[in-house]
Amino acid sequence: MDEDTVLRSVTATIDASGVFLVFITLCVFLLPVFLIFPPVPPSKRDALLQTHSSVSLTRSGLETNVSPDKSSQVSPGTIRSLWIYPVKSCKGIEVGQSKVLPTGLEFDRIYTFAQLKSRFPVSLDASDEEKSEHKWEFITQRKYPLLATVQVDLYVPDISKSRAQPQLSKSGDVFIVVHFPWREAGFRGVLQWIAAKLARGRHAVPEKEIVLPAAFPPQQEIEERGYTYEPVTIWKDTIMALNMEADLPRELAPYLGVSNRLGIFRVDPARLRQVFRCAPTKADAGYQPLTGFQDAYPLHLLNLSSLRDLDAKIQKDDNLRNLDPRRFRANIIIDGLSAYDEETWKTLRFTPGPSSRHQPSRFHVSCRTVRCKLPNVDPDNGVRHPVEPDKALRKFRDVDEGAKYKGCLGMQLTPLFDKMQSPDDLESYVEVGMFVDILDRGTHVYISQ
Repeated sequence: MDEDTVLRSVTATIDASGVFLVFITLCVFLLPVFLIFPPVPPSKRDALLQTHSSVSLTRSGLETNVSPDKSSQVSPGTIRSLWIYPVKSCKGIEVGQSKVLPTGLEFDRIYTFAQLKSRFPVSLDASDEEKSEHKWEFITQRKYPLLATVQVDLYVPDISKSRAQPQLSKSGDVFIVVHFPWREAGFRGVLQWIAAKLARGRHAVPEKEIVLPAAFPPQQEIEERGYTYEPVTIWKDTIMALNMEADLPRELAPYLGVSNRLGIFRVDPARLRQVFRCAPTKADAGYQPLTGFQDAYPLHLLNLSSLRDLDAKIQKDDNLRNLDPRRFRANIIIDGLSAYDEETWKTLRFTPGPSSRHQPSRFHVSCRTVRCKLPNVDPDNGVRHPVEPDKALRKFRDVDEGAKYKGCLGMQLTPLFDKMQSPDDLESYVEVGMFVDILDRGTHVYISQ
């Protein structure tokens, strides 16, 4: 081998080694920079966190506290956990306290997803008007279990952040952020996956976000954004509500498995559903009981002792190791009382401890909660169990003469208020740790719609 050949070989080796060394050096220096300042645009949640804070509590471990050995009885009972569900049938938000309105807990079920359903099949001799007839119907986890994986966060203004950064806009609005996992196919999806990891950590996945106002939009915003008033059906009730489907990303319908046109509706505070059946009358309550997009009554209460009793009777398997209380989507979860004692209550009061700044709150215990198959859906992954807990509920909890062959668990509540002089009087508060006082007892017979 001549001298020139050897020299060229050595030079090529040095060049390759040099390039590789430069590449490694750049990676070592740039990787920490990318981790601290990821080269991806901030999410809507990141932007909101500049002036707002989330009201959600960190997990209380409620989902694992159902085994019998943890059911120590204390007296009196207390509120163990509080939950709101701003978007019906999506993930709930655990809070430490909440304002109580005639419609239930503040921000609870003020939105619902709905699909536009046409009459099908129709007869051949049907008119064109009949063939084109359609209506909006709400959707739930009963048919679309992946709603359980749609995350919902509530952001409220944070005064401390505004003071620290006065240059930022001091928005006094409360916002609801809805987000769900979504990754495009192909190379674009790979980039989304990388961006999610860089922005939010190694466990993050690509997502789509929707920002919704918690307050009902003013008329000017309704017109500017193209929202429309349309009738939407909740069970047997049909009410006019605000269709805000213009804000929905196109990816949500295929993610949920909805083939029809998908909308999201905001309940109109001026067009609420009146509650009758087992609720107190207007004369007894002092006002006409109302509700938004709840199934039937303003609030739902669940007794953990009752849940533990049912949990002990269910046939377990790999897909159902314990009966997570979140499956039952209650607003108020209590503990420390005997199983099913709540089914004898007619009126109750939640009393704060000495360090609380809130006053006691009263509720009419309207009826048992009659269960459908929605609790079969796992609240973490949206997987529907084929039989449980519906089978156990029908077998062991067929206890109400008004709901034969159906399982019951939990109680429906209607708020009661001590003063009625002004609309501002129609509010109270509940908070975790409040004591349960039973004011009146009696029997319950469910009245169906």
